[in-house]
Formats: sequence, C-alpha cells, structure tokens
Amino acid sequence: MFEGKRVALDWVDEQEKMLVDVHQRIWELAEVGLQEVQTAKLLTDMLEKEGFTVERGVAGMPSAFVATIGSGGPIIGIMGELDALPGISNKPVPYKEPLVEGGAGHGCGHNGYATTALGGGLAVKAAMDEGNVEGTVKVFGCPAEETLVGKVFMVRDGVFSGVDACVGHHPSSFNGATLRSGNAMNSVKFEFYGVASHAAGSPEMGVSAMDAVELMNIGVNYMREHVVQETRIHYVVEDGGHEPNVVPPYARSWYYVRAPERELVDLYYQKVLDIADGADKMVGTTHKVSFLSGVHNGMENRVLAETAVANMRLVGAPAYTEEEEAFAAELAKSIPPEKKKIGLMKSHLPDAMELMDVNLNTRIYDPVGEGTKGGGSSDVAEVAWNMPTVQFRTVYTIVGAAGHSWQNVASNGTSIGHKGTVFASKVMAGTVIDLLTDEKLLQAAKEEWTRQMKDRVYVSPLTPDAKPPLDQLKKQSH
Repeated sequence: MFEGKRVALDWVDEQEKMLVDVHQRIWELAEVGLQEVQTAKLLTDMLEKEGFTVERGVAGMPSAFVATIGSGGPIIGIMGELDALPGISNKPVPYKEPLVEGGAGHGCGHNGYATTALGGGLAVKAAMDEGNVEGTVKVFGCPAEETLVGKVFMVRDGVFSGVDACVGHHPSSFNGATLRSGNAMNSVKFEFYGVASHAAGSPEMGVSAMDAVELMNIGVNYMREHVVQETRIHYVVEDGGHEPNVVPPYARSWYYVRAPERELVDLYYQKVLDIADGADKMVGTTHKVSFLSGVHNGMENRVLAETAVANMRLVGAPAYTEEEEAFAAELAKSIPPEKKKIGLMKSHLPDAMELMDVNLNTRIYDPVGEGTKGGGSSDVAEVAWNMPTVQFRTVYTIVGAAGHSWQNVASNGTSIGHKGTVFASKVMAGTVIDLLTDEKLLQAAKEEWTRQMKDRVYVSPLTPDAKPPLDQLKKQSH
C-alpha cells in the first residue's frame, strides 16, 4: 500500500471516536435546508483549527462553505451535504418514536455525508503533513441538497471552478457506487390570489384561490398520461386557506417537475405553467410563479466509481455485532416483505433477490445501474456536468428501508450508521489520494467526462440574478 494512503487510513482509526461524535452531533442537530448554521459552524471550526483556509457563507448561503488545504495541482474536491428532512425525527430505536415531535431527521444520512467530508479531508491532510501527498484539497459544505439548491448556486457563482475532480459519499443500504443517472428537475412555487368573502352568506362575491390550486393540480394529474414514463411530477399545498367559512383569498402550492433530460424538464415545465394560466381563467384568480431552483440529469463517471470501489475492498466492509443485527432485525419488522421485494427489484444489485432475508448487507459491489435512470434528482449533477464526479455509497440502514424514512433516521443514529461513516471516511481519503498521486487515473476520469459531454453544453438552470430561497423551509427548522 502507498505510504500516504496508509497514513490516512491510520489517522481515521486513531480519530474514530471524534468522527463518531461529529456524526452523532449533526444527527442530533437535524437542521433543514439552508438553516444548517450550527452544522456548518461545527465543521468549519474543526477544519480551520486543523489548518484549512475556510471561506464561509459562499454563494449567498450562510451555511455554505469551502475549506482548502495544500497548494498547486491537482485540485480535488470533497463534497459534504448538510441538511436533514422535515417531519421524520426519530429516536435511535427500532420502532417509530420521534426524538422531537414534528421535528426534522437525517433520513437521507447527510450527517454521515458531512462527517465523511470532514474525515476524508483531515485524513488526506495527515498524509500531506507527512510529505507523502501533494496538491490541493477543497472540502465543500453544501446546504439544501434535498430541495436542490446548494450546489446549483455554488456552481453558478464559481465556487467549484478550477477543481479537477470531485468525490462525495452518500449513505445507503449497500456498499458500492451506482452509475444510474437521476432526473433533471425544476422546483417552483405557485401563489394564487383571489377574493375573500363569506362562504355561506355571500359566496358569489368570492374568488377562491384554493379552487385554482385544486384545478391546477387536476390538470397536471391528467398531464401525467402524456409524458415519458421516467417523468415525476409531485406537489404539496403549503397554504389552502384557514377556515371553511371564508373563501380563501390566497393559496400556495410547491411543485417538483422531473424528467430524464434537462430539455424534457423545460418542455414539461412550460406545460405546467400553461395549466396554471388555465386555472386562473377557470376561477378568476391571478397568480405569481417563484422559480426556486433546477438541476440537470446525472452524469456518472465509471473510472471514479471503480476507484472508490477498489478502496472499499482495500479497507474492507464493516462487520456487525449480534446486537446490531438484532436491532436491524427488529427494525425490519416495520417494512412489509412485498415492499422490500419491490425495492430490491428496482435496485439493479446482481444478487437482489438473495437479500430478502438479509438486513445488513456486508457485500461490496462493482458499480451498478449503468444505462438506467432513477426517479430522484440531486444537485450533485450540477457539479458532474462541470468535472468528473462520483458519489459512492456505504451501508447505514437496513435492506428494504425507503429513502427519507424514519427507519433511516433510527439506524443512522446508532453504531450501524457510525460504522458506515468511519468506513466511508477511509474510502474517501483513499480515493482522493489516488486522484492526487496518480496522474493517469485522473486523466482517464477526465477523458471519460469529455466523452460524456460531447455535444452537451452546461447552462445553469438559474438566472444570473436568482438568489437562494433562504426562507423556503424556515418554519420547519427546530
């Protein structure tokens, strides 16, 4: 093993308790998108103390940051995501019991994502300090991935400029890397304005903004029959009025419009805008459109994925104790077998059906899912459209658990999640060191990216004057 990598891996072993403490502290903070101020402070203070040069509040977001160590090339980026999800708080127990009633929880594991960025970055610095590794490492604190905001604004404002390749880690139910491309997406809010009146005494005087929201939703739902099958369009009604006896003069909905290519999103988004106009004509309302953010479809890199997997095999996947297996077995009782089976059928894992009786998956997989499309979206795509990028995965939850679920929050807050983060910190450090020290490897990743970008030109989904929607989830923070 290259000596610099050995130094980095030893550093993670020596600092395991610290990394677990950070993982758990961020899990407890559970701050939603663009409100992750305490999480960002915890990370930046530690990075700065260890000699990183830290720039806080980048791209107009208080919780976004860049921490830099080293000098010269190559420049390798490490992504850390920070945000939790509203409404899925849970204690680290194998049954549903909120830690904070109505509070947020790390059901997507971004506390592990953030800690891995810290651990990987500090481990590489340890190798640099020994004189084994040269170049520059940038640790990016990326807020609001769940609402597809942070990296979109950071890329538009040049925060990632000059980086040769970027690596991230996402908690999962398997160890490996996926080559499946996610959907492009637009995030948009619609505010309808009507006229209040007494709903019983003078209904003829009112214009219901909520009627417009409902009619728009109906129109979009009929549109679903006539889009490509990978398309996903979903919405929530954020404000539909207050009491039945007042015709609602104001109502607001929030839409995600997703499709497998950016051009399709633009096409379907225009149809959704037209449907909103139609709702106005039917009801007599007016409306305002607030475009929040948008992302491209994913751009996966096999060279980087294989490098991450090679480092997983070098390190070795975590083993689990009888107590951890018992916790996982109890947690698994909350997931109907038929739902677990459906999830495995969609997973593209080569041994998917063999996992029906498995709760904690210890296998390390070759990159999976090449040529397939996933329904979700990630602002990692904005980085990947600008440089070779990989987001590898490690186990922190049980096989069959749905994304963004209380089950994920629960296991993430136990030693199962801790082991995934420590393992990922080693894999992150090893992968970054490979890219810093192996010129041919980095060149191969760049050549693959260049082939993928043939006939493609990156254009930010944002207008130059767009500002981060800092208050979009403020009421849901705790």
